Amino acid sequence: MTFANAYRARVLVTGAGGFIGHHLTNYLVQHGYFVRGVDLKTPEYAPTRADEFWLLDLRRWENTLRATEGIDEVYNLAANMGGIGFIESHKAEIMRDSALINLHMLEAARVHGARRYLFSSSACVYPGYLQRSPEVTPLKEDDAYPADPEDGYGWEKLFIERQCRHYHEDFGLETRIVRFHNIYGELGTYDGGREKSPAAICRKVALAEDGGTIVVWGDGQQTRSYCHVADCVEGIYRLMRSEYPHPLNLGTDRLVTIDELVDIVATIAGKRIHKAHDLSKPQGVRGRNSDNASLRTVLRWEPRLTLEQGLARTYHWICGELQKAGRLPAHALAA
Repeated sequence: MTFANAYRARVLVTGAGGFIGHHLTNYLVQHGYFVRGVDLKTPEYAPTRADEFWLLDLRRWENTLRATEGIDEVYNLAANMGGIGFIESHKAEIMRDSALINLHMLEAARVHGARRYLFSSSACVYPGYLQRSPEVTPLKEDDAYPADPEDGYGWEKLFIERQCRHYHEDFGLETRIVRFHNIYGELGTYDGGREKSPAAICRKVALAEDGGTIVVWGDGQQTRSYCHVADCVEGIYRLMRSEYPHPLNLGTDRLVTIDELVDIVATIAGKRIHKAHDLSKPQGVRGRNSDNASLRTVLRWEPRLTLEQGLARTYHWICGELQKAGRLPAHALAA
């Protein structure tokens, strides 16, 4: 899919120094767009391919005005976030920072006449009362109400979803809303406290000896579905090119336990790995899965990479980073 007009559309990617934003920037450049990337930091693991990259704090109104000037479309991925440990221990900080970014970005896009605007939401908007069992029923977009989202992070996401709807209704800004379901892959944070479960598990397995033991948060029976970042950015682009103004799930519908996730990574690594479950650690909802019926209908597409394929890419990339850092010997990378 490419932009049909000869005019080279000017797009803004916020959060372009982060995981999904960096991959999305590369994707859009490849598809012929002029890309302005904005973030508090440059990408950590690979240089940006953005036509211009600005270091701006988007919590500040004047910076959002500067970022959106002369822009046709906005892909707003900027947020203060991390894995479940960070989300559960930094609620006020996450809500404050992300609400400031998102409210300012919507208004700045309106002021400068952007044609279309994408907001990156999350499966954390779904009610806790629907996610109390590992055998969770896949979550449909309409299931977000009656509301009971993830405390802190999820509430802010759901609020901004509503604000996008109101900006569409009141001001005519063409908004698109994507609800991510556990996006993972290469070039993402894998250590330090903000990493998601696939990256954390890949790191732990990479550093473990064959026959060794890794710590798993919770009892290992909590369930999730996972979507590789390559599929994620294609889905974002397809949604932005569609005429669909409502929230849309973006994920896979293959449900696995955390213990099964460990076993898949161990198989990729060619190791026998034992699990020590730490019930004192946060583990989030008991089960969460994506209902992809609307995704298939709206986009006539769904993610293609299997979990095994995506985790193999992720695991080998993390091994390479650990080798560069001197934490893993060069011969440790499995074939």
